Amino acid sequence: MQKQLKTGAPCPKLWKAALAATLCAASFSQLALAQVAAPSILQIDVANNVLYLEDTSDVSKFATDPKATTVIGHGATNFNRGFGVADIVGVNGQPMTGTNIRSAQNFFSSTAPAPGGTIADTVRVAVAVFTFEILKSDGTPIGTLVATGLAGGAAPPGSPLSATGGNNFAITGGTGAFLGARGQMEIAANPPGVANQRAASITEDPANRRLIGGGTQRYVIHLIPISAPQIVMTTGGPAVTHSSDFSLVTAAKPAAAGEVLSIFATGLGPTVPAVDPGQPFPSSPLAAANSPIDVKVNGTSAEVLGATGLPGAVDGYQVNFRMPPDTAKGPVSVQVSAAWISGAAVSIPVQ
Repeated sequence: MQKQLKTGAPCPKLWKAALAATLCAASFSQLALAQVAAPSILQIDVANNVLYLEDTSDVSKFATDPKATTVIGHGATNFNRGFGVADIVGVNGQPMTGTNIRSAQNFFSSTAPAPGGTIADTVRVAVAVFTFEILKSDGTPIGTLVATGLAGGAAPPGSPLSATGGNNFAITGGTGAFLGARGQMEIAANPPGVANQRAASITEDPANRRLIGGGTQRYVIHLIPISAPQIVMTTGGPAVTHSSDFSLVTAAKPAAAGEVLSIFATGLGPTVPAVDPGQPFPSSPLAAANSPIDVKVNGTSAEVLGATGLPGAVDGYQVNFRMPPDTAKGPVSVQVSAAWISGAAVSIPVQ
């Protein structure tokens, strides 16, 4: 049993019983996809943020200067192009790695532009496309988000309140853990005196970007995923079980503080090894959830011992976690998230 707890090995008998008590296996995945996923907020922090501006038309000089450079001439004029690169260092306070790339073209619009500006009804400075390729700290890919829109000016109605830097970007899609995501993005204002980026000439060699350094920036993404983790519901209640015998946690058999429990859920995303969409998970080797998995008990993260695809199930997972030792007696909320996308909380009793 101890090995089972560490690896997250599943219990097919319980999973089949849960499905039989709710709906047939053929329609289960369709229901999960049809559920409306609640929005999540992702705060993506980047460092060594450099914007390379096209300040010369001599392409033979691009990316050749090993030293730090400054923008010369027409580098910041209207219709000029820029290419930015930064290192992703964290998501929602968790250390992560990855790369942020952005491509922008100036247009400096306003209702009363200076000579060389763009007359328009809106105030903006550029049109841009962003990509965020997010990796775990060990380099394992999690997924990519893509945003496009307008830089500068006012933020759109309904933007995350934690972002005050203006801009108007839409999340147009994603891959991996963020497949089919949509939403909007803002750029948070840096504290006074903290540069959000370093402007460089297009002639500077980007191979030295980390040595030379750049700015720091936080992107705030209001993410609406195509689906979210969901704890399976059975006729006896949420599919949260005692890992010792896989019996449901109920009022007649409550959980205990410090006990190891198993959650049966959907929507935890890609696995390692990978499984094609719509195909059942293998039994050997077990398919481990690729995304960071979090289980919150009364809003506090619990220790996750393993998260794997259930052999023979399509979009069915088992997550083993330890109830926090200081959990108070009574009803507690349990919530699962994958790649910072949270599902609905359920309530279980603790004695």
